[in-house]
Amino acid sequence: MKKTVSFFMVCIVSSLSFHIFSQEKGKASFYSHKMQGRKTSCGEPYHSDSLTCAHRTYPFGTLLMVKNPENDKMVVVKVTDRGPSRKNRLIDLSYAAARQLGIIRQGIAEIELKEWKFTPSPPLQPFDIKKLFIPAETAIDISKKLIATYSKTRIINRSAVRH
Repeated sequence: MKKTVSFFMVCIVSSLSFHIFSQEKGKASFYSHKMQGRKTSCGEPYHSDSLTCAHRTYPFGTLLMVKNPENDKMVVVKVTDRGPSRKNRLIDLSYAAARQLGIIRQGIAEIELKEWKFTPSPPLQPFDIKKLFIPAETAIDISKKLIATYSKTRIINRSAVRH
């Protein structure tokens, strides 16, 4: 009984970690222009200029980062459909996504994909307004250096023009 329970726990944990942390590799194709305007499985109409895809297992709305290892181009797509219908393919991309990955000419390409987790930036921290200002002495030193540099370049440019 103990072995059976531990076996199931290992299976559950490994399947969860595979789906969340893994990087899948496989073949990708893209939708035909005939699909333009038709409803996808999630109910939204397909648009060839949107960055969407079809995947068998990821929930609708999941963002996936797809990479073409041949040219290192990447694109983030949203799962809006189920598929692909071919068993040897991992994902069907919209025309725009396929174009960004550079796989239009090939039709089918090897890709790598993983779930893309958006991490928002930390909230803005209040800042000390005094840090925005520099002391007057420093400002004067900086302006003197700028004037000296500008004067030297003007002199060099004038001498080059006169001769």
